[in-house]
Amino acid sequence: MGMATTKKKGPRPKTKSGRPRARKGVKIKPTELGATELAVDASANGGALPENARALAAQVAADGGSVLAVYKEPLGGHVQLFAALPIDLVEPTPYQRDVSDPHVRRLTLAMDRTRRYLDPVIAVRGGDGKYLTPNGNHRLTAMKELGAKTILTLLIPEPEVAFQILALNIEKAHNLREKSLEVFRMYGELARERPDTREEDCQLEFEEPQLCTLGFAYSERGRLSGGAYQPFLKKVDFFLKQPLKDAIAERERRAKVLLDFDEAVGEAVEKLKARGLTSPYLKAFVVARVNPLRFMKGAAPPFDDLLATMTKRVRGMKTEKINSQDLARSGGAPDEEG
Repeated sequence: MGMATTKKKGPRPKTKSGRPRARKGVKIKPTELGATELAVDASANGGALPENARALAAQVAADGGSVLAVYKEPLGGHVQLFAALPIDLVEPTPYQRDVSDPHVRRLTLAMDRTRRYLDPVIAVRGGDGKYLTPNGNHRLTAMKELGAKTILTLLIPEPEVAFQILALNIEKAHNLREKSLEVFRMYGELARERPDTREEDCQLEFEEPQLCTLGFAYSERGRLSGGAYQPFLKKVDFFLKQPLKDAIAERERRAKVLLDFDEAVGEAVEKLKARGLTSPYLKAFVVARVNPLRFMKGAAPPFDDLLATMTKRVRGMKTEKINSQDLARSGGAPDEEG
């Protein structure tokens, strides 16, 4: 019998054709535009500029900005504008995460050292004449702190794309609280702008259904221990088939159910603390003790059934029987999401 060998990890093999493998769920077929075919003639006699891009270019000029180039992006062939804008006209979208001061500081120090601005923000023009950036808030803040009067932007003629661009935001990793609140703000904006759109059709914008429920819950209770709740929510929370104008009420209701559970968990934690038991994972420990999913086979119960069971269990938890050895074996997400 031969000796067992350990399979070495390495790059995933390419397909037989030698091309990179296709990703599951990705359906786009890129354009075949070459590097010399991306420029668009934006002159008065060019005739190659779509009407929405032509109107946007005129608005940029009227706003005191300048269109530096017009081009087709190579993936989908959409026309976009590379423009310089007065920095006071550019603002973050109202639904994205809050600015991180340490991140802005790192950016300003880097810009100070290089004496260059190298990364244009993406922007769309709002109806009030302001330009909204869905993914450049930290760079915009840094430029304003440095006293810049102008900022370079990639302008998208289609405002609805602003929601989708958030999926490309990789400036700074989100923690769960930031991401959930971003989804909450975006949810409200989309419900106002596209009320008849079904929630399940907004998967690109919202990413995961439990982020919707957590977002509404975080908006009411900023110190919610979402990291302790997300694992079981992932198994029972799904995108709704309702239009956003109706689904928003259901998300508010689910958030209320989760907050009631959070209150019960908090009461159990206080009882444990009163007995001198301490751990950075107290809430995660309590949640694990009352979570029946780890013992279940097959499909998980509906959202309301699971939360009702867990809330009943945590309210009836005999905290006096829990000892330090029980806590020592626990683990999970820390009690607070920063």
